[in-house]
Amino acid sequence: MAAQALWQPKEEGLREICGVLEQHISPTSDKSRIWQQLQHYSQFPDFNNYLAFIFAHAEGTSVEIRQAAGLLLKNNLKSAYKSVDPAYQLYIKSELLPCLGAADKHIRTTVGTIISVVVQQGTILGWPELLQALMQCFDSDDFNHMEGAMDTLSKICEDIPQELDSEVPGLVERPINVFLPKLFQFLQSPHASLRKLSLRSINQFIMLMPSVLYLSMDQFIQGLFVLAHDPIAEVRKLVCSAFVQLSEAYPSFLEPHLRNIIEFMLHANKDKDDEVALEACEFWSTYCEAHLNPELLKEFLPHLIPILLLNMVYAEDDESLIDAEDDESIPDRDQDLKPHFHSSRFHGSEGMKDDDDDSLNIWNLRKCSAAGLDVLSNVYGDEILPTLMPLVQAKLSTSDDGTWKEREAAVLALGAIAEGCIRGLYPHLAEIVEFLIPLLDDKFPLLRSITCWTLSRFSRFIVEGTGHQKGYEQFNKVLMGLLSRILDTNKRVQEAACSAFATLEEEATEELAPHLEIILQHLLCAFGRYQRRNLRILYDAIGTLADAVGEELNQPRYLQILMPPLIAKWQQLSNSDKDLFPLLECFTSIAQALGTGFSQFAEPVFQRCLNIIQSQQLAKIDSRSAGVQYDKEFIVCTLDMLSGLVEGLGGRIESLFSPSNLRDLLLQSCIDDAPDVRQSAFALLGDLARVCPGYLRPKISEFLSIAAKQLGTPELKESISVANNACWAIGELAVKVQQDVSPIVMTVILCLVPILQHAEDVNRSLVENSAITLGRVAMVCPEIVSPHVEHFMKPWCTALSRIRDDIEKEDAFRGLCAIVRANPSGASNSLVYMCKAIASWHVIRSEILQNEVCQVLHGYKQMLGDGAWEQCLSALEPPIKEKLSKYQI
Repeated sequence: MAAQALWQPKEEGLREICGVLEQHISPTSDKSRIWQQLQHYSQFPDFNNYLAFIFAHAEGTSVEIRQAAGLLLKNNLKSAYKSVDPAYQLYIKSELLPCLGAADKHIRTTVGTIISVVVQQGTILGWPELLQALMQCFDSDDFNHMEGAMDTLSKICEDIPQELDSEVPGLVERPINVFLPKLFQFLQSPHASLRKLSLRSINQFIMLMPSVLYLSMDQFIQGLFVLAHDPIAEVRKLVCSAFVQLSEAYPSFLEPHLRNIIEFMLHANKDKDDEVALEACEFWSTYCEAHLNPELLKEFLPHLIPILLLNMVYAEDDESLIDAEDDESIPDRDQDLKPHFHSSRFHGSEGMKDDDDDSLNIWNLRKCSAAGLDVLSNVYGDEILPTLMPLVQAKLSTSDDGTWKEREAAVLALGAIAEGCIRGLYPHLAEIVEFLIPLLDDKFPLLRSITCWTLSRFSRFIVEGTGHQKGYEQFNKVLMGLLSRILDTNKRVQEAACSAFATLEEEATEELAPHLEIILQHLLCAFGRYQRRNLRILYDAIGTLADAVGEELNQPRYLQILMPPLIAKWQQLSNSDKDLFPLLECFTSIAQALGTGFSQFAEPVFQRCLNIIQSQQLAKIDSRSAGVQYDKEFIVCTLDMLSGLVEGLGGRIESLFSPSNLRDLLLQSCIDDAPDVRQSAFALLGDLARVCPGYLRPKISEFLSIAAKQLGTPELKESISVANNACWAIGELAVKVQQDVSPIVMTVILCLVPILQHAEDVNRSLVENSAITLGRVAMVCPEIVSPHVEHFMKPWCTALSRIRDDIEKEDAFRGLCAIVRANPSGASNSLVYMCKAIASWHVIRSEILQNEVCQVLHGYKQMLGDGAWEQCLSALEPPIKEKLSKYQI
């Protein structure tokens, strides 16, 4: 039975498996029982052979059963192809190839899926007969063979295009070099499916750009123009997709044809098929981002802008129209809740948060058109207003119920251009805002919600106006208008109002202080009414408020409104409830804002955080004992909450932490295999080092050693953010524990120097933290660092010169002065760079450091003598010399 030629199915086995497959596809069958039977069969080494035989030969059975056998075979091979007996692999392959030209389209489609999986698992190299079979099918006159082969090739192109653009031993050319001429030929086929499949296949190679496609680009572009008005919508969509990808990756190819392409895309943007129009609409943003000829596109703006505005009107089948009727009393379904993405705490000037994750929102023509208008407004600015504004005004001037979608699109357009056209809109903004405020009370929920968003886009202007009476009155109207909408009965409006209010809070900051009581009353009233999804957004608004007003919040009358409902919710949620994540983030902001005022709430919050970390660390090893499923997000959010506590309570935190086992839990988190857990752990380590280093001292050598390991090359490549926080934590520990860092100083230097030497290729924040930590380590252990100064002085001084004035920069310069005193000749070759770094200070607030820097400069002047010193100064730009003149050198 081991040899391919000898393998034959047993009649009884065939009958039995076909019977199970028949039940498998029956809608009324017992799925769990059938699944167990299939699992049982899969233990037999030749089960996949049976599936291949049924798929390829069982003409007497229904196509549905054969297809079910094929799909099951595909899944089995995907998970365990490499463990299948090589002789059986050959048997399965030999059964698949004749199915390429099967009479039934379902069989042809399924065989393509199976073959693509086999190629993914075993590579092209492992199946040379496949390429030959595909070419034979292409060269035949039989449509079924051509389509079956083309469908298979398109799936391979989609899943693993790089396989076809690689050298295959035994073949003279790469597979794509052989296939591409055939694909070009099929672009002109009278059969729509062949045109579609061939173009889809070629499109998969645009980003890879194999040489053969690069050299055939003129032929490809001409082929696209031929297909531009194809009767099949899917083909037109693929033409648009090709032009979008080319404009993104290889815009120079399009330059000779741009006028024709723009005209085609304008036409496609009005296509009656929404998917074609959506793909065409993507072109305008990529055109601008590729810096293609702006003057040429400007000619077409009077045609393009009306199309974009037309497509911004809600389509009849837009799911938002259905959701818009969501009443606040209807509980959220689980599928309504987006997964929560918490950004781990990051120390530095350049956080690594992504913009709001819209990947879960359905992208459609309306949103794409608004995004396109936004991009155009940022490129052309006020030049789009003469075309756009009359159209917007015409839509806004309507008032009947039948035209509310037109008005909504006009309000969306105003929000889309808020940034790019601000200069042209500025003289009219007060009037625009005044016009928008009443729309917050419109009878149509989606008009109320878009008005919230558009007002938030003008937040900066609205806040800037508070300096004069009329502007202050308008700010109050917007503030109260958004607060009213936060208490809207419609879920969509609640969500938009909360998000808009959070944006306004970020701009208004202390301007909100006089309104705190009424803001809190509205937010906490909403807290009692919101369903789960909008509660998460409300937590964010409360957290943003705390960040915005800071200590202003620390008043008994405000805390009385704010804290009881939050604490009640905190107590109500279990340690395994994911709704804890946004609540923890909210508490983190409140703890930082209240400072020592959070003391009264700290103990239960701290104990709960410890319990969560403990149970999650146990769940990672044994979820049954822990009683919860492991989810690293719980550890990340909780560590960040503890960082917020440390930041808020400062040194007072030590009495809370001392009796606990936090130190051991933190050490465990610092070696966790999840980068975001380590990132938050090192952030907390650095925060603790600042306010209670004594608590860490019993484990200080372990913490330092683990932190230093994060700066090694493999770890650095894996996660810059972890390295950044570890680097910062080492610097904070060095300042506090002084000589205790000496065992790891050389390890740290060996890791930091390459970062500084390749600063252009590394995240800015990591470079800054590396420069500061190197300085702090040098400050406490100059005798270890100074002998190596000539290896890093230039890149170190370059990095220091780019850091803003603060206490961390002061520490770094104390380290600089310490190692220069210890080894002045080692640093002398970098004197010009050192002078530039010293000149980067606006003002050194520490008189002691000011004197140290002065002594360093005078020491070099004396050491070098007048001639060499003057030569050094002559290499400096006049503004730098001027800044150094205060040191009287």
